[in-house]
Amino acid sequence: MNPTQDLSIHLVDDDAAFRRSVVFLLDSVGWNVAQYDSAEAFLNAHDTLPEDMACLLLDIRMPIMSGLALQRQLLGRGWDVSIIFMTGHGDIEMAVQAMKAGACDFLEKPFKDQALLDAVDQAVHRTCELRRQREHRSRAQELLDRLSPREREVARLVARGQPNKIVARMLGISEKTVHVHRQHVMEKTEAGNAAELTRLMLAADPDSLD
Repeated sequence: MNPTQDLSIHLVDDDAAFRRSVVFLLDSVGWNVAQYDSAEAFLNAHDTLPEDMACLLLDIRMPIMSGLALQRQLLGRGWDVSIIFMTGHGDIEMAVQAMKAGACDFLEKPFKDQALLDAVDQAVHRTCELRRQREHRSRAQELLDRLSPREREVARLVARGQPNKIVARMLGISEKTVHVHRQHVMEKTEAGNAAELTRLMLAADPDSLD
């Protein structure tokens, strides 16, 4: 992962000296770092998922709101964040809870510089893949939004493998009309065939053909 891309590491830890050392390390390899001294400070700074977030480095034990509590808050908001938890001695059980809730990794303090850099690299790769999937899903939905309500009905049946004759019978329209709608669907969605249309609809919504 090239740290010169438009991504930043977000660091949440109540230990100022520790934050300085982590920022120094990440800065030395080219990362921009946004730092917060508490979970509350992070939440107060962001109403929506930060567009530039490569990953979240999160201390598991903090006053008032723990790292686990912040993780639950983010999950409740529907934010899919690549989280690396940083734990002290005796926090392994909490770290296991965090991993079960979707954290990417956890590091026990004190950890080696390379261990942190490797964990960040893996988390950032996950974030980039999530971004790619979101962009693909958004593009697919944009194409499908071009369809009229009737074209959507035809598209769904075609994507499920139904021939024109069956589509016509199911929708109570002529086969010729289905053929016209089908042509419009393919043109508007830029799908070359029924298989491409199926992939497009599943990309926009995996449950759309159930």
